Amino acid sequence: MTAFILGNGLSRKNINLDLLKQQGHIYGCNALYREFTPDVLVATDRPIATQIQESGYAKNHKFYTRRPIEGLGALALSSNYFGYSSGPNAVGQACIDGHHNIYLLGFDMGPTEKNLFNNIYADTEFYKTSAHPPTFAKNWVKHIKKIMEDHRLVRFIRVQGPTTAHIEDFDSITNLTHLDLDTFTDRINNKKDL
Repeated sequence: MTAFILGNGLSRKNINLDLLKQQGHIYGCNALYREFTPDVLVATDRPIATQIQESGYAKNHKFYTRRPIEGLGALALSSNYFGYSSGPNAVGQACIDGHHNIYLLGFDMGPTEKNLFNNIYADTEFYKTSAHPPTFAKNWVKHIKKIMEDHRLVRFIRVQGPTTAHIEDFDSITNLTHLDLDTFTDRINNKKDL
């Protein structure tokens, strides 16, 4: 089973998510729900998690958060990765759900080409402005590395675009490979084997 985990880095901006959905399950984070309905949505920050639940989204779609509001349909995140951020929790949930091939898209973990905040939802509610410095990514790196080490039989593929940072800590992970964004996009758009 294949899963695509959508981080919100700029490198995933031009990927056709409808075509992606034909190839596997999509796990997304936070504000993704404003424009696209993934198979699973994860939000750990309380303000946006509350907004998602109060919007009625969680009653009709699978949504995980740390502390679900009773009666609004959200599910509690696994205790395995409870303290982790939304992106790592989405990766962990895909593993828990039994996916064997997991693609990481938009997990840029670095700045824009101008060394600024790298997020497709910059300048919107709950997000920094596009003029802010980049987000500190060391905890994301540490947590995703731990999830990959916990699930050695899962094949992880990190799709890399022009704003995707090289992460030295990932170099030692034997069940992780990297794929160029153009190659990935060509395979999805032309329905080639992944």
